[in-house]
Amino acid sequence: MKISDRATDKYELVVGLEVHAQLATNSKIFSSDSASFGAGPNQNTSPVSLGLPGSLPKINRKVVEYAVKLGLATNCRINLENRFDRKNYFYADLPKGYQITQDQLPICKDGHITIRTKSGERTVRLNRIHMEEDAGKSMHDKHNSSSLIDLNRAGVPLVEIVSEPDLRSAEEAAAYLTEIRKIVRYLGICDGNMEEGSLRCDANISVRLKGAESFGNRCEVKNLNSIRNLQRAISYEYERQVKLIEAGETISQNTLNFDAASGVTSVLRSKEMAYDYRYFPEPDLQPLHLSKEWVEELLKSLPELPEQRANRYVTNYALSAYDAGLLTSEKAIADFFEKVIQHTSNFKAAANWVVGPIQSYLNEQGSDISALQVSAQSVARIISLIDEGKINFSAASQQLFPALVQNPERDITDLIAEMNLSIDTNSDELVKFIDEAISQYPDKVAEFNKGKKGVLGLFMGEVMRLSKGKIDPKTANKLVVEKLESLK
Repeated sequence: MKISDRATDKYELVVGLEVHAQLATNSKIFSSDSASFGAGPNQNTSPVSLGLPGSLPKINRKVVEYAVKLGLATNCRINLENRFDRKNYFYADLPKGYQITQDQLPICKDGHITIRTKSGERTVRLNRIHMEEDAGKSMHDKHNSSSLIDLNRAGVPLVEIVSEPDLRSAEEAAAYLTEIRKIVRYLGICDGNMEEGSLRCDANISVRLKGAESFGNRCEVKNLNSIRNLQRAISYEYERQVKLIEAGETISQNTLNFDAASGVTSVLRSKEMAYDYRYFPEPDLQPLHLSKEWVEELLKSLPELPEQRANRYVTNYALSAYDAGLLTSEKAIADFFEKVIQHTSNFKAAANWVVGPIQSYLNEQGSDISALQVSAQSVARIISLIDEGKINFSAASQQLFPALVQNPERDITDLIAEMNLSIDTNSDELVKFIDEAISQYPDKVAEFNKGKKGVLGLFMGEVMRLSKGKIDPKTANKLVVEKLESLK
């Protein structure tokens, strides 16, 4: 389903996201049931989470603490007086027939998050962050004739982060969700695992004519479980809605499902409005009264957040914003980088190693940096040897580092000697390699001398091959250029 460039240019995409983060507490929000993932069906339940008559909820203090920390980290105003409400609707996996959430007086209001995309930096406003309980899980593919229900998840604590409709592209939505994921992980309040449902996203999507002030009818795409699927759903919905408007039809305000296999949205139900839920104050829970002193203590306890850490890397270590963003994408990666630079002042090289060879290795293994056996001090030692001209980056990253991964206890100098990776300082040998490389491509020599400097890479590649990588690339590059220029 493609639309013309002319139609695309006429319309503006408008997106607001509702992100649900499952809080990393030991117990549920209103009971002492375990909130852990992976238990057998219906094992983590009790009269409270099953909604049995006479059972009463009791607030988990840690949930309130985590919600306040998230609000502070996202520049929100913390409502010292807030309360819970009942949201009434029927799902088979909602035991009580209502959800305890926050409506009129949420715990956090009016925050903002800064995102960065290829188009630049933008501020996305937050409408609110509120606490609520999760529902259970219905499974429709486990039995040939019946749906099964697992209520382990019922009552698991969530915070819902609701943005204003400030996002204008699928790329911005992905950057926003990525930033949310980074923040909750840095705070240690949610593992951010979208595959297990710890972080879920609903996208409210509409289009309008460029320059228009009023919003179009929105559709809500539910339960997007990856950043990639969020982008795909937004892109599909944008084209679908524009196509309908161009055909003279109207957009029905529906709740949609996104099929990851086909990349297509479909209608789940008509979109509910606030009055459909018949909100009213939760009679079984007292309003929450937070002290200003307690909130200030939590503010002081916040760790350095990803944006703050990235800015520090740019300011203190002269790294690019791009490199700083990659390093701070995961707290553990940034922590490892900081351990490396305790042993080297070559900050750029340290960044290149962490986001380059090390990250590539971890991606290949499907593991995270906590599983890396090579120490930060060993990485710094490799950087020093490269800076001293004793080994080149290619040999270090492609041969030495993999060997060190397999033998992390080995002395690096001994490994270099055993693998014969030391840079050959024999200038006569290097000159011989250069002469042999240049003699093979007389036509490329002519091109170089006519100003086509790009062919230099061909000669350097051949020299590196002949020397088996055991030369200093900077010295070789200088000598290759001198030799080529002497042949004019």
